[in-house]
Amino acid sequence: MNPQLCNVCERFANKFRGGTELEVSMLFADVRGSTSLAEGIRPAEFSQRINRFYRAATNVLFHTNAFVEKLIGDEVAGFYAPGFAGPEHARVAVDAARQILKATGHDNPDGPWIPVGVGVHTGVAYIGSVEVAEGISDIALLGDAVNTTARLASKAGPGEVVISEATRTAAGFAQEGMQSRQFNLKGKSEIVDAWVLSVTG
Repeated sequence: MNPQLCNVCERFANKFRGGTELEVSMLFADVRGSTSLAEGIRPAEFSQRINRFYRAATNVLFHTNAFVEKLIGDEVAGFYAPGFAGPEHARVAVDAARQILKATGHDNPDGPWIPVGVGVHTGVAYIGSVEVAEGISDIALLGDAVNTTARLASKAGPGEVVISEATRTAAGFAQEGMQSRQFNLKGKSEIVDAWVLSVTG
């Protein structure tokens, strides 16, 4: 989850089942165009590129007091809980999203070494242990807010941070100077208002 904050979380989840609903800020970072990227290079090279992305993203998450929820495919997912990231966890999450873009080279005039888009959403999620197999438990983040974050990340282009209106409000960002977008997200019954940020603003 985060070795700087908790190195016994998995053992705790195995011993104490259950969880809680908590307002958190979630961050999903996705590699854009990973299928095309994999097609053009050898599998070993692709693996090295993805592992470098994992290291870059998790390093940012760890140092901003996030918990890494999962590494899967071409995606890194983490969340910021108020008890660890503080009451301004939404603002911390957005700042971390920008740091991930910088860490992957999106502020480089020559372009990024890997194209990444990030989605950030603030909402109530279930955080707790889930049984994986044969009595083994893991810690998971579940709920509609988690799905919304994943869908927002899928809409972020290379070098973009897409944040929900809930995150913008919680972070105290003014609307002026921000690019507004509305998304019909898969599985959502209503249009979702969002805002697009770059590395610098």
